[in-house]
Amino acid sequence: MAARLALHTWTLDTTPLGEALRVARDTGWNAIELRRADFVRAAEAGRSAESVIELVRGSGLPVACVGAEFGWMWSQGAERARLLRVFAEQCARAAALGCPTVMSPVDKNTGALTDAAASVREVGELAAAHGVRVALEANSQAEQLNTLGRLRELLALAGHPRCGLLVDAYHLERSGDGLAALEDVAGAEIVYVQYSDVPASGLEPGKVLDRLPPGRGIVPFKDVFRLLAAKGYAGYLSYEAPNPAAWARDPADVAREALMATRAFLP
Repeated sequence: MAARLALHTWTLDTTPLGEALRVARDTGWNAIELRRADFVRAAEAGRSAESVIELVRGSGLPVACVGAEFGWMWSQGAERARLLRVFAEQCARAAALGCPTVMSPVDKNTGALTDAAASVREVGELAAAHGVRVALEANSQAEQLNTLGRLRELLALAGHPRCGLLVDAYHLERSGDGLAALEDVAGAEIVYVQYSDVPASGLEPGKVLDRLPPGRGIVPFKDVFRLLAAKGYAGYLSYEAPNPAAWARDPADVAREALMATRAFLP
């Protein structure tokens, strides 16, 4: 089966959502990935979440994934309650769009793994109530949950059937995990995949707006995509490549270039 490719809206961050949808469709992407920020920006402009949903539906593009806000693993009190409301809200929006997956990065700070596991079970129940799954992303810049191995340990402890791994090629490379960590993952653990390339030089701690199309950096994409296919992953591959240099260019050129670069590495 041919790979299904999604364009993440962060890749075209400075492009209004309606235009980004048109660009994604016209340049040949199979789907779009939406962020929490897409809904927040609409609200700040006086538009409802329903208007965003109708805009996306009108584009004719399927939604591969909807993003939630991170911070819910170890937060407490009013902030925790707010973040869980946001998570439930994003699950409801994903369901309204016919989207099977909600993603969330892990918390960037540290805490007890048992507390994080209890939180994972809680968001798993929120996802189950809306018929979607949760894809959790290890962040290479996080203090604690910065590798696939550490995230897998958390997911195993949580043991919730609605929650699994988000494999991100960028963080896989930056964390030092590399292909060995991906080889160890069972296909059934992978809920969702994001990708972009890592610059060969100039990496700075905390810097994440340096992402590139496949082939422009050091990620071994032929091996990454081959491994995912061999493990039976048949979900979307989402191109998430925020970079100010790309934002300054014609979004259609950015989208078209990335799609061509991706196809060159697919099995």
